[in-house]
This record gives sequence, C-alpha cells and structure tokens, in this order.
Amino acid sequence: THLTGAVVDATGRRLKNAVVEIWQCDAGGAYRHSRTGNADRADKNFQGFGRFTTSSTGEYYFRTIKPVPYPGRTPHIHVKVLHKGRELLTTQCYVKGHALNDRDGIYRSLPTAAARDALTVDFAAIPESRIGELAARFDIVVGRTPQE
Repeated sequence: THLTGAVVDATGRRLKNAVVEIWQCDAGGAYRHSRTGNADRADKNFQGFGRFTTSSTGEYYFRTIKPVPYPGRTPHIHVKVLHKGRELLTTQCYVKGHALNDRDGIYRSLPTAAARDALTVDFAAIPESRIGELAARFDIVVGRTPQE
C-alpha cells in the first residue's frame, strides 16, 4: 500500500518540514512494541512504524500494508504529526467501508459523520499494478480543535 497525503493547517496552508509518524499492527494483528503482550508473534519482516518529514509542499509518503482488524478494533493506522518540535495531533485513519467500523468504540465516538469521513480512507487498487498494490490518500488537517 502506498499511503500519501499532505499536512495542512486549518486555513489550508501546507506545512513543510512537519514530521508524520505512523504505526500499525502487522497482517496477523500483532504490534511490535512489547506493551501489547504479542510482540513475540509479530511478523519479524514488518517494521510496523515509520517517520517521514514533509516536503516543501507538505506532502508525505509511506509504503506499508493495508491495515487489518485485531480483537476489539477495526482496521486503522495511528498517525502523529509534529512540527517545530511540538506535537500537533495524534489520530487514526480507518478503512472506508470496513464492516467493523460501526462496531469500533473509538470510531463510533467521533462526534459527527463529517469527522468520521475525514478519518476514513479509501484503499483503492492501483490498476496497473501486477502485484495487487493499493493506494490511499489521507490529508491531515491540524489546528481545528482547541487542544491542537
């Protein structure tokens, strides 16, 4: 999966040199970090996290896997944005149309349909890919809420 997007502020201005971090479970639903208690069964060939500094146009790019569910959670990727040494946002992006979305407590706790839509991403097949690659675009808006 090619996960791309731009980091923008509430006015639409793109943030260059913002740091975007992602982390997620592997294809078997295991996280690599030890606090989960399942690090021993984590896929040794899957890093599970990444960090990217946005370009002059605020764009970022990750090569990862399409997220999968694990007990109690719908598929998601954790996302954190830092800029000029300050944490601006920690959120999650979700898979558009996944059956577990409406049963996930965190997804359901989002206050409006618009908030859910902003965090729900289409993982679409790349037509010319011979190996079944997917593309997903997740634009990240920071500075919309008082805690940001």
